[in-house]
Amino acid sequence: MDFEAVRQAAERYKADMSRFLRDMISHPSESCGEREVVACIRAEMEKLGYDKVEVDGLGNVIGYMGQGDKIIAFDAHIDTVGVGNRDNWEADPYQGFETDDIIYGRGGSDQEGGMASAVYGARIMKDLNLIPEGYQIMVVGSVQEEDCDGMCWQYIVNKDFPSKEEAQRRIEFVVSTEPTDGGIYRGHRGRMEIRVDVKGVSCHGSAPERGDNAIYKMADIIRDVRALNESGDGPSNPIKGLVKMLNPAFNPQHAEDAQFLGRGTCTVSQIFYTSPSRCAVADSCAISIDRRMTAGETWDSCLREIEELPSVKKYGDDVKVSMYMYSRPSWTGEVYETECFFPTWINKESAAHVQALVEAHRGLYGDARVGHADPDPRYDTMALRSTRPLTDKWTFSTNGVSIQGRYGIPCVGFGPGAEAQAHAPNEINWKQDLVTCAAVYAAAVKLYKPENRTGDVSEFRQGLTDNNIQ
Repeated sequence: MDFEAVRQAAERYKADMSRFLRDMISHPSESCGEREVVACIRAEMEKLGYDKVEVDGLGNVIGYMGQGDKIIAFDAHIDTVGVGNRDNWEADPYQGFETDDIIYGRGGSDQEGGMASAVYGARIMKDLNLIPEGYQIMVVGSVQEEDCDGMCWQYIVNKDFPSKEEAQRRIEFVVSTEPTDGGIYRGHRGRMEIRVDVKGVSCHGSAPERGDNAIYKMADIIRDVRALNESGDGPSNPIKGLVKMLNPAFNPQHAEDAQFLGRGTCTVSQIFYTSPSRCAVADSCAISIDRRMTAGETWDSCLREIEELPSVKKYGDDVKVSMYMYSRPSWTGEVYETECFFPTWINKESAAHVQALVEAHRGLYGDARVGHADPDPRYDTMALRSTRPLTDKWTFSTNGVSIQGRYGIPCVGFGPGAEAQAHAPNEINWKQDLVTCAAVYAAAVKLYKPENRTGDVSEFRQGLTDNNIQ
């Protein structure tokens, strides 16, 4: 491998990647509104000589380099969150700006920067003849990740391929280009969106004893949900807290992975009620729970924990615990209904696809994270990166929840930008990160050793449970 040639090729495309990222940022692309940015990406791929470019029924834009049967894929979600309070932005979030070092605007780090690096990384592979024989490179600009992470890849696996099994056979591994702060990430916690509904009976507020106040019932349940998140796991804890999954006594098969990924959490994120008026007792109340899952926790176990809370059992049939469903139409009008369940996934550090990126980074840039150093702390990356190992994990969730979590297709993360930039005002990405990632992508596909792939590449995935997920 001529690492210097790969580095130089990536540097030559620095200005093009920067311009392309700014072009994408200029098209507002919140979930279900990605039409314009899809057209922008398609035009860029066609200009660069991709062998095939298509937009699937959901609206994902997919470009291919090479002609082989086996696939190495790169995923970047191209939808963004909104801008929030415009007064918190120092410049127009879509017009943005650039300096010699940074690019400013919504979607810069989360996650159109990854699209820029992947699109040009595949071009470098073609320029330098790095695509392995028998393989093709698949670059995916995926939609609706911010709304329902992984749903786009459920569509790709189940609709774009003849069968799920064919997708699993052909796709060797996927690189998620979500921002990784210069690290190579081998997994993250899963999550699910839980709803709890409580029934009550309304009456006039002047005589509340005649009714059955659903809000009061829910107050007891919320107290128990908080205890589930905050309590310990000792004998004195009537509600064993979620920290218990770090303890081998409670999680004998997956405690080591849970300790790496971090403990699960739960928090009440929304509350709703109905009442005939402000002068009446509430006759229903509902809450949403954001549940983050670690290794060893499943769809069933997370719902059962809520159902077993003392207050939920106390109110019996007046309480319903369920999972949200997602069915919002994409920008094409297509609907892919799915559960709001996003499985945990993790790989061994020794996994072949993880090591391909580690070896590429080592040959190009060394064993430590690299990035832009700046005297202005707003633009500096190295204060954080210099203290962290090269191989690590995300805090947030990615499309890996479906790629590997649902389907067991090996996934690994390496992408330009920083997690802390995601969903924040004054979002930026670094031009050097675009170059670094494009170079590592190009080298990694050639360094990948399929003969080292093992059956246990997915150290934990939801497929190991009995849950009937699509």
